[in-house]
Amino acid sequence: MDLAFSPQDLAFRDEVRAWIEQAYDADLRRQMSQSKNGYLDKAGQVKWQKKLAEKGWVAPGWPAQYGGPTWTSSQHYIFNMEMSLAGVPTSSPMGLKMVAPVIMAFGTDAQKQQHLPPILSSDIWWCQGYSEPGSGSDLASLQMKAERDGDHYILNGSKIWTTHAQWADWMFCLVRTSQEAKPQNGISFLLLEMNTPGISIRPLPTLDGPVEGQQEINQVFFEDVRVPISNRIGEEGMGWTYAKYLLEFERGNAYAPGLMNMLKKVRRIASAEASGHGTSMIQDTDFRRKLANLQIKVEALNATELKIFSAMSSGTPVGPASSMLKLEGSETQQAITELTLEAVGIYAQPFVADTWAEMRGETNAPRPGPDYAAPAAPSYLNYRKASIYAGSNEIQHNIMAKLILGL
Repeated sequence: MDLAFSPQDLAFRDEVRAWIEQAYDADLRRQMSQSKNGYLDKAGQVKWQKKLAEKGWVAPGWPAQYGGPTWTSSQHYIFNMEMSLAGVPTSSPMGLKMVAPVIMAFGTDAQKQQHLPPILSSDIWWCQGYSEPGSGSDLASLQMKAERDGDHYILNGSKIWTTHAQWADWMFCLVRTSQEAKPQNGISFLLLEMNTPGISIRPLPTLDGPVEGQQEINQVFFEDVRVPISNRIGEEGMGWTYAKYLLEFERGNAYAPGLMNMLKKVRRIASAEASGHGTSMIQDTDFRRKLANLQIKVEALNATELKIFSAMSSGTPVGPASSMLKLEGSETQQAITELTLEAVGIYAQPFVADTWAEMRGETNAPRPGPDYAAPAAPSYLNYRKASIYAGSNEIQHNIMAKLILGL
């Protein structure tokens, strides 16, 4: 990939920067500055994604025939980098980056017409029904039953760690339609409406302090839930194949631009905070060593991502390399949140569970330290999950050993 940007690329970069300056308003910036996980509440997420949709930039990875932009590899890189460096909200991946590619690749024409336009416009919100109690990284062991009854499946069981299920209109879900075949061959991929009778949602508390608007994960229960067979993606029993295809998109995201923004925040904090030795943290030799090591890791990851995504633009699938990106990206995210805690120092000790309460005018209690201190500890705790979701990092090691190294 040639990174000597052309005049057209530089003009596009300036267009992206100008658009961000106009669209990323003060309210969104204030809310994001206190976010623990890179997301807003649902109203904020929808507001931001609709702005992107109006510009035609909400689905940069989609083919043009479904509404994606006709960008070059360089423009994709520029867009991701500029958005990340500006610290804008992360678009919800469930619809745009996960189920949409599966529908495009394996769905019927009717399913594409029904689901892709409202995903693109953010009028319909999605969640993922994969993990179950006892079936996380070992996803082939899932047991939620889907039994045929005429033109419907009847679902019984539960899904767990379901991100933003309380916001979702639809779920893409793996279910067991057969106990007789090899476990992977008895799984089917269903799309279902979350307001279907028999579905209930229970929030799961997390260490970062789940509060209104910021609560992430849930357990979803199914009791005699009827789902039309027409909502199945592809063939019965082929869900494992479709699920693996989807996981390439879930794991194979570009981490480096976001990590660069996280490092930028650390530098800003470390420049403002005292080290206890008469200098700022950014001048502390040991802190600078840690920061430099992370900068090297991020730059190496960025070069790797550029190589992989450049190949993807010519039709090469990301494949098992997605495991490498997920492994390095998630571990580096965790390391940066640890360094952020070190930079913030004692101001991170008074734990602020609801980092948005002050912004909403719901508390008059003074906060200790600067505004950037409040999200530091909650973000650190929230990112502990990064090495577990989308397949634990131990699983990623196994995938790389088998499919990349041939061990």
